[in-house]
Amino acid sequence: MNQPLDKGPFFHGTKANLREGDLLGSGFRSNYRPEVVMNHIYFTALRDGAGLAAELAAGDAEPRVYAVEPTGPFENDPNVTDKKFPGNPTRSYRSSAPLKVIGEVTDWTRLAPEALQAWKERLATLLADERGEIIN
Repeated sequence: MNQPLDKGPFFHGTKANLREGDLLGSGFRSNYRPEVVMNHIYFTALRDGAGLAAELAAGDAEPRVYAVEPTGPFENDPNVTDKKFPGNPTRSYRSSAPLKVIGEVTDWTRLAPEALQAWKERLATLLADERGEIIN
């Protein structure tokens, strides 16, 4: 396991309506490859990065960002670190242990509709390419 660079605070973006104390865990379908059931729960130290993940998440519900606390060990997310980017510029992490919701964060930056569409197109292109494989 590679040594994580951050000690927090941490954030998770989703379209789920959660409450303080809820636990987020693995075992759900990927937002990006629904045929893949995830072995980890993902989070970031970047509030707006969690916001982007929330906006790109599957479903029609309102995107939400939550402050979270890992309940167990975690590692740098290999989907966006050294395999694709040097280091961990997105400050993204994953854990097989649950994340505890500390509270909802409302002061994150929403994307303009054009920027969100550009991200969706970029993601679709990446996932169509073999490099879009999820390291699960």
